[in-house]
Amino acid sequence: MNLQHNTERARAKQGGWLGGQLRALLAEMTPRRLGLMMLGAAVLTFGICNIHRRTGITEGGVLGLLLFVNHWTGLPASIVSPVLDLACYAMAWRVLGAGFLRRSLLSTAMIALWYKVWESLPPLLPDWSGAPLTAAVAGAVCVGVGVGLIVRQGGSSGGDDALALVIARRTGWRLARSYLITDLTVLSLSLSYIPALRIAFSLITVTISSFLIDKISASAQET
Repeated sequence: MNLQHNTERARAKQGGWLGGQLRALLAEMTPRRLGLMMLGAAVLTFGICNIHRRTGITEGGVLGLLLFVNHWTGLPASIVSPVLDLACYAMAWRVLGAGFLRRSLLSTAMIALWYKVWESLPPLLPDWSGAPLTAAVAGAVCVGVGVGLIVRQGGSSGGDDALALVIARRTGWRLARSYLITDLTVLSLSLSYIPALRIAFSLITVTISSFLIDKISASAQET
């Protein structure tokens, strides 16, 4: 009897906490912020599905790891993306705080939704495998603009941001260095299925997308 009572109390307490987080999210996410976050998720995933994945130009960080897992396992991005992101968010829970985390979970759900949309459609752009520089620049613009819009609304594009922030906090490194370390690690793994010349173009992608993310999200307030 006591066990049942304790279980019911625990469930009620959990529901109260979840309800509080949902109310806080609804209060801070205006229609404009929701729309821009959704737009960012659409632009980001459009580039990943229609450019990166088809041409072998990859990203670093969790986005590149997503492509790595997709290539070697065949698992769809709509499944791999939230799994990788949730693993990074679990590590960052105590460091980043509840506000960042609840907005990031929202943006993660939006990204998974858009992956599902693009994966259900035929390719919407030409195959630029024979023009890797074009693919690198176009893909970087999609990633930079998409991630920048999401971060500007106080969320994140995925585990990249959470992981980089944790590394920066724990090591004292600048955030840019933390991103670079994760990017180079994943690009090194990507050599297992992407030729070295393609990886060189991926470095171009990482450089341009990082610049765009920084510029677009520069006015975002710290949370």
